[in-house]
Amino acid sequence: MSCALCAAETPLTPYEVTGAPAGLDAATEIALCSVCTDQVAGRPDPNHMRCLSSAMWSETPAVQVLAARLLARLSDHDWARDLWDQLWLDDETRAWVDAAPTISDHRDSNGAPLASGDSVVLIKDLPVKGAGFTAKRGTAVRNISLVADNSDHIEGRVDGQRIVILTKFVKKK
Repeated sequence: MSCALCAAETPLTPYEVTGAPAGLDAATEIALCSVCTDQVAGRPDPNHMRCLSSAMWSETPAVQVLAARLLARLSDHDWARDLWDQLWLDDETRAWVDAAPTISDHRDSNGAPLASGDSVVLIKDLPVKGAGFTAKRGTAVRNISLVADNSDHIEGRVDGQRIVILTKFVKKK
């Protein structure tokens, strides 16, 4: 057996594709290699995910759904947008793709996923432009907000000021 996405002939682990419509006859579990499993859970490597060009045509709906979701996450790359434009899915499979849980690519300096409402700690002194102060290393920032269109930015309140902070300068608390 080979990985459902990249066709690697390595040990495989089962992966549950979530959000399947009620009463679906198709299987929701597929087999993925450890590389693909890690990338589905984290930030996908565009070079490795070029395998989606063949996986998206799989006859297994769960593979089609996962391939479509990954292409959507990689939409800042021309090749992924081109593949998305070529992808044809029936209405039931398209609904399954759209039922994806919201996945955030916001990650702290250690790669831990960040979510709105989390608390983080600054790992470096940061001069705050326009506010005239420096946010000191070790400062806790509670109840952060994620910047929707940029996974490298979060917002939080430091010294009473709402500021934008680069995720590479924070550690999840």
